[in-house]
Amino acid sequence: MTQPLLMPKATAVWLVDNTALSFEQIAAFCTLHPLEVQGIADGDVAGGIMGVNPIQNGQLTREEIEKAEADPNYRMKLSEPKVRVAAAKRKGPRYTPISRRNERPNAIKWLVRNHPELKDAQIMRLVGTTKSTIDSVRDSTHWNSANLTAMDPVTLGLCSQIDLDLEVKRASKGAPGIDEAEEGTMLMTAEEALARSGGRGHAEGEENEFAANDHRPAEAQDDFDADSVFSKLKSLNNDSDA
Repeated sequence: MTQPLLMPKATAVWLVDNTALSFEQIAAFCTLHPLEVQGIADGDVAGGIMGVNPIQNGQLTREEIEKAEADPNYRMKLSEPKVRVAAAKRKGPRYTPISRRNERPNAIKWLVRNHPELKDAQIMRLVGTTKSTIDSVRDSTHWNSANLTAMDPVTLGLCSQIDLDLEVKRASKGAPGIDEAEEGTMLMTAEEALARSGGRGHAEGEENEFAANDHRPAEAQDDFDADSVFSKLKSLNNDSDA
């Protein structure tokens, strides 16, 4: 996946000052409105912002700019990053955009109803809320409780499906009813091993274990008779001397 444009407004300032691109082309590349780009050109917008060269930071090539300058209908594309930078692990509550903050109580209601196993701290991480808000939604004491509608936080864009599944999985680990396959193989104590073998001695247990793991052919597993082996060797020697 292509990384987002770094400092779009500063990039737009540089493109306005250093290229012959149209306002629409710059706006499309920098994810701005064309009128905002026109305001940058007129000096009414982005005052005091120093332009950032997208060629130097590897997000655009000179060839791509020249191609767009030759064709006003062409829309420039971000260059693929040469180095993949791992996403930084988030610490603390999730940041929620202002436009989505009013939806958090609806998401909390959905989580409390559909995943009661989630702890308050997990809900706080998922939707970036506070414990008091969670309690008010759960107890129906929220100021807007009558108008709240349970809505999936993933659909609302408050968290990703991967984050939600991860938190549900973590919460389920401590819940009862987990089958043995999820818990993994448990080692038996010495007493349990002896009880399962019926109290037989170590020698017999080791012999049975060896036999169970002996993958040689059946005829190779039979005990050898020392006298028969030596008699065969003796007969072979006599034949060679004759």
